[in-house]
Amino acid sequence: MKFLKSPLAAVLCGGIIMGLALGMRHVQGLFMLPMTSARGWGREDFALAIALQNLVWGLMQPITGMLADRFGSRCVLLGGCVLYAIGLYLMAHAGSSTELALSGGLLIGMALAGTSFGTVYGALNRIVSPSRRSWALGLAGAVGGVGQFAMVPAAQGLIASVGWMGALIAVAFVLALAAPLAFSLDDSAAIDAAARPGGDGGRLAAGDAGSMGAAIREALGHRGFWLLNAGFFACGFQLAFIAGHFPAYLRDKGYSANVGVAALALVALANVAGTYLCGQLGSLYRRKHLLAYLYLIRAAAMLAFITAPLSEASIYVFSFVMGLTWLGTVPLTNGLVSQVFGVRYISTLFGFVFVGHQLGGFLGVWLGGVVFDATHSYQLVWIAAVAVGLAAAALHWPIDDRAVARLQPA
Repeated sequence: MKFLKSPLAAVLCGGIIMGLALGMRHVQGLFMLPMTSARGWGREDFALAIALQNLVWGLMQPITGMLADRFGSRCVLLGGCVLYAIGLYLMAHAGSSTELALSGGLLIGMALAGTSFGTVYGALNRIVSPSRRSWALGLAGAVGGVGQFAMVPAAQGLIASVGWMGALIAVAFVLALAAPLAFSLDDSAAIDAAARPGGDGGRLAAGDAGSMGAAIREALGHRGFWLLNAGFFACGFQLAFIAGHFPAYLRDKGYSANVGVAALALVALANVAGTYLCGQLGSLYRRKHLLAYLYLIRAAAMLAFITAPLSEASIYVFSFVMGLTWLGTVPLTNGLVSQVFGVRYISTLFGFVFVGHQLGGFLGVWLGGVVFDATHSYQLVWIAAVAVGLAAAALHWPIDDRAVARLQPA
């Protein structure tokens, strides 16, 4: 029982919850063709539901962040797992595009806000000592990456054996079983300590500790906060488009469903190493520079992918490179927010930054469906993904990453 209250248990349990939640999101593209075929929907109908999911996730993240900062992360994580299970069950039984939007879009979007990195990383920032935060965020992201990787063959196997409806219900059951893991991420004591004068590792000034509103106003008045938000838009746009449409894109090019499954699995596998590595590098180099380089690498990889002749080799190389940069942006962005503003309201402030990410996610997955239905090609969306990546790299470089004045050591 003592282990369940240790920082390592918090990292592992948080990583497992995050892996299941993000893993199901990662494989949504595998459900597009069988669901639309069975229900007689267009790709835009499915894409709109997933786009709504991304938008709701982003808009709800500040709210779940406020709840986690005020009442503790474990309650938010527990509720998120239960809501995710309900959303998947209802998605499996959706008989119209409206029901799909409400279940797969609204409910699962709300659930993701309570089960993903915003809540998990916020809890770990408070539970783990400052010297080990990069390790904790990197390892939790890597564990989550393993979950994402495992979800790809699991989802494909379930679809093949029990159908897409049975697969959704099975994953709902697993998420419900994972809900008790939330009790290992108890950060209530750290929240109480940080709320007192001199909290936040001794860096938080007396008189600044108790006001969430003051922390939000301070962040919204910081130019770097807005640059970080705008740059994170590119991450959401790129990831949501690829996760939602890449398997269908490959099928349109004449490749079997197994190639799409292998590509997503390779993305998830490389993400394990990439997320952990980015978390570690964040303690050695300036995070804003690392983020700029990640977006440049992504833009270059996508540009090379759409201009070079398409082959299985190019698909797998592209998937591996994208996987190395897939969620590595998250511990770096989260760490940058805590570096500048402290950890007392980290879940709330990261939630506001994440709004930009999910606005990008909404446009990425939705425009993928709209553009394909209009042109029968994804080419324009690929070009847009390259462009926003270059813009994100330029936006991150001038961010002022110094701790705000009230957080300077005495």
